[in-house]
Amino acid sequence: MRAILLGFAGRPGVVEKADRLRSVIERFATLVACDFAGQQDLAKVEADLAIVLGGDGSILRAAHQMGHNQIPVLAVNLGRLGFLANLSPEELPAALEELSAKGVAPRVVEHLMIDCRVLRQGNLVAEQLALNEVSVQTGPAYSMIDVDLYIDSEQVTTYSCDGLIIATPVGSTAHSLSAGGPILRKELQAVVISPISPHTLTNRPLVDSADRVYELAIAKADPGASVIVDGRVLSTLEPHDRVRVEKASVRFKMVESPPHSYYRTLREKLGWGGRFHLGHGSR
Repeated sequence: MRAILLGFAGRPGVVEKADRLRSVIERFATLVACDFAGQQDLAKVEADLAIVLGGDGSILRAAHQMGHNQIPVLAVNLGRLGFLANLSPEELPAALEELSAKGVAPRVVEHLMIDCRVLRQGNLVAEQLALNEVSVQTGPAYSMIDVDLYIDSEQVTTYSCDGLIIATPVGSTAHSLSAGGPILRKELQAVVISPISPHTLTNRPLVDSADRVYELAIAKADPGASVIVDGRVLSTLEPHDRVRVEKASVRFKMVESPPHSYYRTLREKLGWGGRFHLGHGSR
């Protein structure tokens, strides 16, 4: 089994934990690449498994690095919440042993990814795959922005708001949830559109099929207005720019750990059992 070992060295303890786990990993797999800077292009690396150490932010970074070469991810949670990264370091040896066993097919769950393109006078100026979300937000002094939403070329509405989020099911528990959006089960082929602090209270989150083409048109862009993909600025916006979002041709692939069901994760991470875990989005 060929594996890639990934993590974020900027997070305390990640490199030290990787050093301790490396000998365990190499009992079951051959490491063909290691990257703790988040800079290596993994689009052409041939591997069977990507082992990611860290929080959900580390998984987002790994998904971006892999681009259109999405390798199944086994995520080890070193963060706090870990909606995606829910395997503990102590559980890693057993998981690797099971994955390396002959005749045992791992359960790989594929998740929707979306493709974001920024168009200026019809020309492509920026493009990025997203696992969590695409958002349009204002910059300092953070005034409201008017965003026209089109779905399959039909105008839906104009949002007057602090920003607008288009989130995947995976991203529905991130920024969109904080903006009042619903939680979508991760296997769904749908997106949720959530306005941030809308001026009109009747502008509510909208769920629609991932098979549609979504466009956000900006008639007037204040300085600092930007398109943000998975927490990182993709491009600043100019008046009349269009942000086009549609289903990507690739899927994010996650190796599922049997003890960690979807609703168990929600129950534990969101405090549905009465206990709250603060600090969402750890990287």
